[in-house]
Amino acid sequence: MRTTASPGTDEGPRPDGRTVAALPTCEPHREKMMRLNKTNRRGTVLKAAALVMAGSLALSACGQAENLEEDAEGGAAEESSAAGGENAAGGEAEIRFSWWGSDSRHQLNQDLIDAFMEEYPDITVVPDYTDWGGYWDKLATQTAGGDTPDVLMQEERYLREYADRGVLADLSEYDIDTSAMDEALVSSGELDGGLYGLATGVNVRVMMADPQIFEEAGVEMPDDTTWTWDDYHELMVQIAENTEGYGAQDYGFIEPDLAIWARQHGQALWDENGEIGVDAELVAELWERSLKIIEDGGAPPASEALEIDAGGPEQSLIATNRAAVARFWTNQLEAISSASGRDLEMLRYPGETEFERTGLFLKPAMAISMSAESEFPEASATFIDWMLNSEEAGKILLSDRGLPANEDVRAAILPELGEAEQYAAEFIEDVSADIEDAPAPPPVGAGEVAAILARYNEQVLFGQMEPLAAAEAFIEEATSVTG
Repeated sequence: MRTTASPGTDEGPRPDGRTVAALPTCEPHREKMMRLNKTNRRGTVLKAAALVMAGSLALSACGQAENLEEDAEGGAAEESSAAGGENAAGGEAEIRFSWWGSDSRHQLNQDLIDAFMEEYPDITVVPDYTDWGGYWDKLATQTAGGDTPDVLMQEERYLREYADRGVLADLSEYDIDTSAMDEALVSSGELDGGLYGLATGVNVRVMMADPQIFEEAGVEMPDDTTWTWDDYHELMVQIAENTEGYGAQDYGFIEPDLAIWARQHGQALWDENGEIGVDAELVAELWERSLKIIEDGGAPPASEALEIDAGGPEQSLIATNRAAVARFWTNQLEAISSASGRDLEMLRYPGETEFERTGLFLKPAMAISMSAESEFPEASATFIDWMLNSEEAGKILLSDRGLPANEDVRAAILPELGEAEQYAAEFIEDVSADIEDAPAPPPVGAGEVAAILARYNEQVLFGQMEPLAAAEAFIEEATSVTG
């Protein structure tokens, strides 16, 4: 699919093999979907859109916050809404819904609440919101004081912590329909036989590629259903040799890259018990590959890569037309395409058919949970079910929480999404059939592991540690903060 330039996330994730044939499409859109279903199933080309998505959630007008405060009954504070008070619609059950986000998300959620209460007048939903920076401190205080919101947004790094403390209800005990959600995505919220979070939306880790640079280098685009990690190395070096730029922006790896590599080899970043599930030798091998591609000129040296990496996605090598490939999430396509001004394509990771199994996984953009101490659990469950499964809710939220986890809702809102988001939805649909399962939820303390991995990654790439020594130290330190 191609887009024409026009004015323009929370980062953030099908075994049944269902297709997207029923999704409504325009003619160019239908042509794109036909190309997706070809044997090689490479992502289609996307013309750069100038829709600036990357910062949209953080940049809505102050007036939205003021309007939201006026709408919330009982008088909302500037940073967080009131936690109680009668709603104009009245109601027999009153539940509190807590989330993080910017003014634009607050307004969307207020619209969501208003629509729900119109349909369910016996349930009053009270908004309780703040920004990301204050959300987790506030939630910790609320839960410690026995004042947990009835319905609350969750993030996978914190799910196990709150579930293990008995804060969250087992959603499988309530009438919440998950039949239209990918089983692997649903299982991402399962712990010890219970279901403590349901994904609101989904992302997939991808290799974004610039076909124009491949063409300029005289190198064919890879078949992403069969290419290997050795193919990746050779192609990136060839492109660097034949152009003035680099083949890849390969600055080592971050957690999701390591998770994919481990899964491809039958291991896991975290096992079902919340312990490190990857061995040091496998971690070291991935670092050795990064060092080799830098040594052979396919990727920039560590000092240059560190500076580029600090600039964010829109300053990445692929966004500035200086590399053919870079690793990102599907929900970052629009911002990177806009910055690049190029036709971009999304590819599966190398090695998906090379080793023991596939490594890609569906990442919950965020999850929704329920308090185990809710005074009105059935009303809370009704709200969650409506939020995840109704087309009305989907058309209010669109992709604010990732592309909807409910595949029927995703199909229903597709015509209302931008072309980059439509392409991402099709790509996710295409690769989902090959995804075998979901990674286990990270353990308590996993939020610290990203910084630990980044530190050792830098030491390896700057030659301060050998890969195996760094891998052993990483595993030991990650174990100490999560054990």
